[in-house]
Amino acid sequence: MSSRITEVLQGKEHNYILPFLWQHGEEEAVIREEIARVHESGIGALCVEARPHPDFLGPKWWLDMDIIMDEARNRGMKVWLLDDDHFPTGHAAGKVKEAPEELQRKFLGERYIDTIGPAQGTSLLLDTLLMTGLRPTFSLRHNAKGNNKLISVVAVRRDPSSGTLLSECVDLTEFVHEGTLYWDIPEGYWRVFMISENKDGGSKEQEDYLNPLVRNSVRILLDTVYEPVYERYKDDFGKTFAGFFSDEPGFYNDKTTFDFNSKPGKQGVPLPWSNEMPALLEQALGEDYRKQLYLLWHDAGEQSDIIRYTYMNIVSRLYAEHFCGQIGDWCRARGVEYIGHVLEDNNVHARLGPGTGHFFRSLWGQDMSGIDVVLWQIVPGFDELSFRQPTGGETDSEFFHYGLAKLGVSLGHMDPKKQGRTMCEVYGAYGWTEGLKLMKWLTDHMLVRGVNHFVPHAFTQKAFPEPDCPPHMYAGGQNPQYRYYGYLNQYINRISHLISGGIHVASAAIVYHAEAEWSGNTMYFHKPVKALMQHQIDCEVIPVDVLLEAAHVQDNKLHVNLENYRCLIVPYAEALPAAMIQRLAQFAEQGLSVRFVEGLPERSSEGINVTGELSLLSAHPNVRMVALDKLADDLTADGYFEVKVEGYEPYLRNYHYTHDDLDVFMFFNESPHQIISTNIVLPVQGNVYAYHAFLNKVNRLEAAGESGARRVELVLHPYESIVLLHGPSLIDYPARLPRRAEGPILEMSGEWAVSIADADHYPQFKEWGTLTTLQNMSGPGDLPSFSGTFRYETEFEWNASCNNAFLELGEVYETAEVWINGEHAGVNLCPPYRMEIAGPIRKGTNSLVIEVTNTLVKNQRDFLSSFSQQEPSGLIGPVTISQISVTEAH
Repeated sequence: MSSRITEVLQGKEHNYILPFLWQHGEEEAVIREEIARVHESGIGALCVEARPHPDFLGPKWWLDMDIIMDEARNRGMKVWLLDDDHFPTGHAAGKVKEAPEELQRKFLGERYIDTIGPAQGTSLLLDTLLMTGLRPTFSLRHNAKGNNKLISVVAVRRDPSSGTLLSECVDLTEFVHEGTLYWDIPEGYWRVFMISENKDGGSKEQEDYLNPLVRNSVRILLDTVYEPVYERYKDDFGKTFAGFFSDEPGFYNDKTTFDFNSKPGKQGVPLPWSNEMPALLEQALGEDYRKQLYLLWHDAGEQSDIIRYTYMNIVSRLYAEHFCGQIGDWCRARGVEYIGHVLEDNNVHARLGPGTGHFFRSLWGQDMSGIDVVLWQIVPGFDELSFRQPTGGETDSEFFHYGLAKLGVSLGHMDPKKQGRTMCEVYGAYGWTEGLKLMKWLTDHMLVRGVNHFVPHAFTQKAFPEPDCPPHMYAGGQNPQYRYYGYLNQYINRISHLISGGIHVASAAIVYHAEAEWSGNTMYFHKPVKALMQHQIDCEVIPVDVLLEAAHVQDNKLHVNLENYRCLIVPYAEALPAAMIQRLAQFAEQGLSVRFVEGLPERSSEGINVTGELSLLSAHPNVRMVALDKLADDLTADGYFEVKVEGYEPYLRNYHYTHDDLDVFMFFNESPHQIISTNIVLPVQGNVYAYHAFLNKVNRLEAAGESGARRVELVLHPYESIVLLHGPSLIDYPARLPRRAEGPILEMSGEWAVSIADADHYPQFKEWGTLTTLQNMSGPGDLPSFSGTFRYETEFEWNASCNNAFLELGEVYETAEVWINGEHAGVNLCPPYRMEIAGPIRKGTNSLVIEVTNTLVKNQRDFLSSFSQQEPSGLIGPVTISQISVTEAH
């Protein structure tokens, strides 16, 4: 078998990109043309999105799909299909509303009436209870139509001074007759809770959606979409047809469709429900569980946490089994794969509303792990401060920067059927202000955390301008940066190939916080992840299920699938499941180092007595309590790291991946402004090589040994990344020695002739004028509404060596392409804008042409772009040429 680096250097890497291809019912020539644009940009697959199509599953739809399949077969491309006519997945092309009522969405609702006693002969009108105004939210008289079903009526005593709920509770369900409660109220204040099963709940936009807790309800989606696709293209399944993609399915039980704080405890919000739930709750809580259901909405101490944990544990498991698990099994039985992602935004991955209750359970049935980044969720530099989004909300930036990709990649590594694969839907809905510069930053943000499959958002066949969630990669030929898009795709495929098919190396595992959040006060998992990432200590996130069922300790290490970790970190949790607390004690006894951040749990999630286990943990020599701000120092002191970095570099990201014959280390500077200059020590012996993915070249680095490891000088500009390699597959590779620029010996100070061309007319330029001082070309007095390419032409004299010359462009906005003496010198998509020019340069007079292409935002002032600061346009400089020194490697 050939080495991964050999395959990359020979251009034999696989395809790791499957962009959305939006369908609107265009003519055949338009469909084939757009697929050609996808293919020519270096992409070997596509994901068909039906959302905008006017005839999904109708004759025109099948005609268009036939064209897509035919074009893909001819080009050797793979086709994925987004599995519904609406966003998010779950509408089943409108068939749910035709299904029997037991297959439609169902909710558990709560209302209450405050009463005072003593009062004899009292009655309460339950069926006419109003929530707000004069509109009834539900009526028990609807029972005859099956809309509502009374589950229980209970009265809870209130404290007469504070109004808080007390423990005394009376079941009054038997005293309800035809919508009226008849009750002799005892002395004191009482709150009467009515719990009902009903359809009057959830977000309006998803009212005709399936119930993901019900197996046969999910089957409607399979019967409506999946089965007809299989019947038509079964011969292509596992060949040209690769599989299906679900986009953000969830519960959507909150009236606010995208409320990310929806969870038990939020009053007035109905909760997901199904016919299976009563038996499961009774099994977990006992026969009187109905008396406790009001605690799903109201706080009454520890018992509320127990009920909420139990409920969330059940619904997240039902979702995993009936929705994701069922669809995944259907796909695998037919030779295709099931992929996609759920909503993770602002910690909703462990909640209800648009969430699915538990990130890992919700995607376990899929064949890749999946996440998405859209709508300015991740912005360079905003890793701590929130960022205002087009949706009107603000980001939990710590989650998006330090948690999101780690969730996805961890799942991709721990679930064997995912084969180490994590997909990210990326670039979408940032507006036309997003160009290849930001796309490259977002790409590196994902790659350096281990994401190795990408779903760019998007290619559209609709005529330009298309207002739906730009940017669009081709945009009918109007995107002036499209001609450089292939450079980014080559970069993605090359690095993705290097971080696929092997084993990731991380020092620490961090317990996922979902169960802890359901059970009481907790610390988000991404808090310790951030602390470690800012000190270059790599880690993964492990859910309780995996720690209980698929993890084991051997040689004092925690083993999960192909991964192993030298310590386990538990973010603060007031409560954890009893089995998890018992498992932590067992891990410590077996020799695993366990760190509890900010203290031990106080109790179990279920109320089971775990004092013995907690006592063992508090005194065990393998267990330590650590403050969050001391965590990284604590792990470093014990040697729990892979890469040693000189000094504190909070924006330096790193990733270590191994193959049998190759170690891959990726480093990325995530700061938008600061240069990182430091020394690193790698845990390898022998020569270290730098792989430059855009150039597809390898250099041997000068490196000094340090205690059996290799010390390397690392200088990364903002937006810059590098891959360092080590291993026997490189021993005989004729890599050239390191080359670095010394101080500039020439700065361009002459006159520049400037001409311009938009995407329609490129490469036919028209003269604009001359500049003696380079400037922002989008200033109010110049070309503020021009989107396209600025061409700068000048001449310079060169009398130094022509064998070792290095061109630096300074500030550029934003892609740059260079020719010297008519010979192509290189392309840069983002900082640092520099390239070797030893081939084209000559002594004497030289001609220099620099083309700089901005984004469409100057011409297309779209809504999404208004949420980000706009950069200048053109070449700002200074433009300099330096001599390159060649350093002999030791």
